[in-house]
Amino acid sequence: MSGHYRKEHNCLNCERHVDEHYCSRCGQPNLELKESFWHFIGHSIGHYFHFDNKFFQTLKPLLIKPGQVTLDYLAGKRARYINPVSMYILVSIVYFLVVYSPEKHEKDDDKVVTKNEQTAGKEVNNAMRQIGLTNSTLTAKAQQAIRKGYNKSSFRDLSFERQTLVLDSLNQEYKKNKADSVKETLESFTQIHDDRNDSTYEAYLVRQKKLPILNRDGWYVRMMRKREIEYDGVKAAAISEQLEHYRPKQYFLLMPLLALFIMWNFRKNHIYYLDHLIFTVHGMTVFFLISILTQPLKKYVFGEDSFLGTIISLGVIIWLFWYGYQALKIFYQRTKKQTIFKMLTIFVMYYIAFSISETIVRNMIYYLAV
Repeated sequence: MSGHYRKEHNCLNCERHVDEHYCSRCGQPNLELKESFWHFIGHSIGHYFHFDNKFFQTLKPLLIKPGQVTLDYLAGKRARYINPVSMYILVSIVYFLVVYSPEKHEKDDDKVVTKNEQTAGKEVNNAMRQIGLTNSTLTAKAQQAIRKGYNKSSFRDLSFERQTLVLDSLNQEYKKNKADSVKETLESFTQIHDDRNDSTYEAYLVRQKKLPILNRDGWYVRMMRKREIEYDGVKAAAISEQLEHYRPKQYFLLMPLLALFIMWNFRKNHIYYLDHLIFTVHGMTVFFLISILTQPLKKYVFGEDSFLGTIISLGVIIWLFWYGYQALKIFYQRTKKQTIFKMLTIFVMYYIAFSISETIVRNMIYYLAV
């Protein structure tokens, strides 16, 4: 604890006699009341991180020594570590601020500029002539939309036929240069075009049948799509956005259930449920920490759909599986084969529970929206 200690030996908080630097009754440090600005800031930050550098003392072994922090904590070596729940709350707040923060947009939020707009304009012009549309006004509007950088709102205002022409143009351009900017625009415009096409659930099913089998939506997506079409105006993007607001509660409420799954799989260890829960809290904290370190790189530096973004995602998955295996093996003292089998069982159980909870939340959002 930095700062100047008082010469007086009376505690300013409870008036008890202070033998050294801390009161034996209330624990308050016997510091001078007057302190500098920087000492005040440092003291406040240190207190927030549960006194001085406990947070960082917990952070390093938690990341590089799977399961060891939990073993030490349960063995009574707690002075060096921050409380598991305090650590989880702090890290989870940072996680949801970093991972689920809204993306930065320019002044025109929907504007996506392609790298070759003149070529795209010619392609639209040629495509319109090939199908017999020579209306100069129509051609000019299509080219104008491209020069504006394929503005989403402008694209929504186009008729279904005009949207089809623009998409054909984008498809041809993407086949030529494989530009990521064109791909992003094509995907976003295709979604808008599909929403316009799927005015009824029957139309949606017809479009699905035309797609390759591997590209068709699964039963769950079809069910959600049907409800979205029935509740006209409730869009998938809005539903997904609201889902993110429930994500912290979802993770937090499922954590005791995950601890229960772990306890059931390692029931022969004969340890208390609370010990399993502390192990789970530390595991979820590590998941949040890794996401805090990697998600900004994918989201703001390389791009989530880029090659490097994919490599980062794959690396995180491999590392998390390795960490989970090591943590379970060290904490529960099982063989390699047993640990892998039980880890996969726990993963499947948690995935099912997570999917069910997400379905429930989606249904709640849908019902509240109408």
